[in-house]
Amino acid sequence: MGRFTRRGFVAAASTVAGNLLLSKRSGQAQALSNSKKASHPGSDLKLWYTSPASQWVDALPIGNGRLGAMVFGGGATKPVDAKDSAADHAAGPVPTDPAKETLVLNEDTLWSGLPVDGNNLDAKQYLTAVRQAVLDQKDYHLADQICHKMQGLFAEAYQPIGSLHVDCTHSGAVTGYRRELDLASATVTTRYKVDDVEYERSAFASAPDRAIVLRISASKPGQLHATIWAAGALVKSVQTIGSNRLLLTGKAAKHIAGAGHPGSEIPVVHSDVPGEGMYYAAITEVKTEGGQIAAHEGKLLIQGATTCTLLLTVTTGYRSFDQKPDMSQDEVSQRASRQLDAAATRTYSDLVRRHVEDYRRFFDRVTLSLGPDKTDSNTAASQPTDERLKNFAAAPDPSLLALYFQYGRYLLISSSRPGTQPANLQGIWNYQVQPPWSCNWTSNINIQMNYWPAESCNLTECTEPLLAFIADLSHTGARAARETYGLPGWVSHHNIDLWRAANPVGTGVGSPTWANWSMSGPWLCGHLYEHYRFTRDREFLRTRAYPLMKGSAEFCLAWLIEDGNGHLTTCPSESTENDFMAPDGKPAMTSAGCTMDMALIRELFTNCILSAKELGVDEVFAAKLDAARSRLIPYQVGKFGQLQEWAIDFEESTPGQRHMSHMYPLYPGSEITPRGTPQLAKAARVSLERRLANGGAYTGWSRAWAIAFWSRLGDGDKAWESLSMLMQHSTNVNLFDTHPAGKTSIFQIDGNFGATAAIAEMLMQSHTGVIDLLPALPVAWPAGEVKGLKARGAVEVGLRWEQGKAVSAMIRPDFSGEYQLRAPEGQKIESISNGSSVPQRTLSDGSVACRLTAKRTYRVSFA
Repeated sequence: MGRFTRRGFVAAASTVAGNLLLSKRSGQAQALSNSKKASHPGSDLKLWYTSPASQWVDALPIGNGRLGAMVFGGGATKPVDAKDSAADHAAGPVPTDPAKETLVLNEDTLWSGLPVDGNNLDAKQYLTAVRQAVLDQKDYHLADQICHKMQGLFAEAYQPIGSLHVDCTHSGAVTGYRRELDLASATVTTRYKVDDVEYERSAFASAPDRAIVLRISASKPGQLHATIWAAGALVKSVQTIGSNRLLLTGKAAKHIAGAGHPGSEIPVVHSDVPGEGMYYAAITEVKTEGGQIAAHEGKLLIQGATTCTLLLTVTTGYRSFDQKPDMSQDEVSQRASRQLDAAATRTYSDLVRRHVEDYRRFFDRVTLSLGPDKTDSNTAASQPTDERLKNFAAAPDPSLLALYFQYGRYLLISSSRPGTQPANLQGIWNYQVQPPWSCNWTSNINIQMNYWPAESCNLTECTEPLLAFIADLSHTGARAARETYGLPGWVSHHNIDLWRAANPVGTGVGSPTWANWSMSGPWLCGHLYEHYRFTRDREFLRTRAYPLMKGSAEFCLAWLIEDGNGHLTTCPSESTENDFMAPDGKPAMTSAGCTMDMALIRELFTNCILSAKELGVDEVFAAKLDAARSRLIPYQVGKFGQLQEWAIDFEESTPGQRHMSHMYPLYPGSEITPRGTPQLAKAARVSLERRLANGGAYTGWSRAWAIAFWSRLGDGDKAWESLSMLMQHSTNVNLFDTHPAGKTSIFQIDGNFGATAAIAEMLMQSHTGVIDLLPALPVAWPAGEVKGLKARGAVEVGLRWEQGKAVSAMIRPDFSGEYQLRAPEGQKIESISNGSSVPQRTLSDGSVACRLTAKRTYRVSFA
């Protein structure tokens, strides 16, 4: 990731007396909660704390894919300062009063800017010169200088809606405080007492009703007194509508210039012209049981209520990535009001039921237990989550990793749903007008890592925003290929925004190692083919995936040139965010044929060839790809026994670089495996060891990648070691992944997703075409059980193990056919049965082959 560029509704109709706490309520929501707990035996699914969040990054996230909120469980002493710099990202407000509540709001289409052509129209005239500098003159510094001349505009930034505040007033002191996020119901709850009155606040983001809901209750009638107000850095006005609605309106910036960008002396450019930045609206409706509501000076005042329910909807003026966001403020506000009206027809209990049922259809698919049941009051799970994290080094807690795994799945469900934008650098949660790296889609690993767990962790629907995003990008990418390079097909680079910017960013000041990196298209296309491998959806392959893959392959085919040694190479070529020591002993960035380029193009060509054969199309084109593939620079082993990062065995200028791009064919790619390519796997291990020995993996996402590497190398103990480092050094108190930023850390969600995927890889792998069971089980996990993981081939897998050995497995294919399974190291498959034994045969690689019938569950036993 480049240092410059990163990124009236109806009250609940109930006969239950108003003085009952929500935690004691009867009805469907409580029944669902109890059912959820029962469906996850042996796993704790709550993050909980004994004090409010002291900063934005410590709050608890809720989201429905489109709308998001960070719930503080307390009130701020000042409004959320969305103008903080990236270095102040973790600071935010300082909530001190647990009787107040703060929700910082986001909507996934609120971005600065508008569609523009960010390509540098002079760029293509420099392509020949940069290639000559590298291949003929071996002047890598000159190549770097020329690359600056090919850079276009920087991308825009994700923006905050503002914040909603509920300030309750009490006559006594708060005691018995607790706030929690329940992953079983996707609900944040805060509880406390004042004298003999118990108070509870519950917040959730409903996907079916497109709204955020906050419910506040008192255990005795008439004890709820509160002021409701809203604020935000981009807010134009806050006004009351009638006695129970609050309308917040605002406008995103015309342009945001990130730190170090041209124009950063005026980093936020506002405009009152429609379409130069989009309008937005957030509207809140308040209903009470008992008491009174009154509007006063842009706030809503509640007196003497027993419960108070807030329902909030948000809309923006976004139309499409290729259309100006020129919808008027009135139209935007009316759309928000209509959404609120629709949600407001439902009772609170109905809102809860619909929310939980919708969420659980995703979340309930997978369960994970690492170790014995954690229900005893003396166990780690009975401690607050921040204490568990603090104690992790002294008392390693595998069950916390199980919680972390499910938290990653929760975050993906909450930030990526069909019809929404993909999860960005912070999912959907951001409070800053100038967020770190613009809170955009950084595509030299970060957006890809966000989706690593989607398929294997049984959340395939959550990939839909990414798949649609790639289709959009192919349009702007075709323009970038034509205008920047004069080539066919489509290309994209390292920064992408709402407007699907595909050009190399940098405006002449970006480091080529990130700004000019041109391989995000092939990497993103890998997700298209992986979705097909996991689902076996042939129609998806035919109508959506293959055309996009083909367009990317057309660019890559034209991008390849002769290297002078009989191979095809890429130039200019960058190893993401790393540089090397040029012959003069000084760092340089731009060369030819970096290992990652070769890996991505080889994978793309292979996937296109396989797809064309499967679909019976493009035989001639597939033959061209095959011929070019055979001439790509092969993987090489360098002087240290490492997998080379560059085509030439350059010295690394930063041996501890957080990016490990040359390791792509180990993970998430599948070309390098210990069984299939043992020498290359050995070299990859040397590369990994060298990176870590020199301080690599110091960011959360880089550490997550290391865990995945160890998993693919079959070293569970090393994977556990890196997991432990992740928890100790790159995990915030609310389990958010962190990235170092000076004296503090900032939130970056990719590490959460990467580590979740890596944990799944430790338990089950399928990238070679064989379903490997417990391929990287660490000694620290002697017993456990997982259900619902997905293997390629559309197979659901469950496993149980004791004393470090597999006891049983459950296999359920979606399609009939032959499948291959491999037992853990030191074990063998004894039987496969579905009422009767299934014939199996042992293959030369130690796996067993068997024919299974679709939609039937098979039990596998081990010896």
